[in-house]
Amino acid sequence: MELVDIVDENNQLTGQVEERWDAYNKGLWRRTVSCWIMNEKGEVLLQKRTANKIRNPNKWAKTGGQVDSGESVEEAIFREVKEEIGIEIPKEQINVIDIHKTSNKNKCFAYNFLFVVNYKIGDYVLQKEEVAEVKYFTIEELGKAKKNNDINYTFCNWNEEDFEREINLLKNKRKEILEKKVNE
Repeated sequence: MELVDIVDENNQLTGQVEERWDAYNKGLWRRTVSCWIMNEKGEVLLQKRTANKIRNPNKWAKTGGQVDSGESVEEAIFREVKEEIGIEIPKEQINVIDIHKTSNKNKCFAYNFLFVVNYKIGDYVLQKEEVAEVKYFTIEELGKAKKNNDINYTFCNWNEEDFEREINLLKNKRKEILEKKVNE
């Protein structure tokens, strides 16, 4: 059973703790984490969710999950990355790049991170219950999938404004990475 802390509409802890799916079904506010993982070529790692996932089975998504009760968002993202894809994220890179407040039944404050790593596909150790495979994509491939409304990607359900904001963050980070490599 996964317990989560309930927050109010202003993202303040209420002291209430609920089972994850009960919180979701009751429409209670909680915190989630996700991250973009970018390699040194500026490509973005996505993970394909397994067929047994309740939400978005068999779809490509960012790495992330729920913030467990008593856990900080930073602890949650490190835990989720380690559990789902078996890698360590550089602690010095911890930086929330965005906090998105959802407006649908899935009421949450979604903390978004961006990490740059030098892992190859073979370095990832997948949590077989949750992740079927991982693959690096170019930012342009993500844009094409969104433009084509490809149902195989979770971000194709996002509104255009949210998608563009995140794509711009990725493009800026890629530019920074590639400029740094040129100057080395």
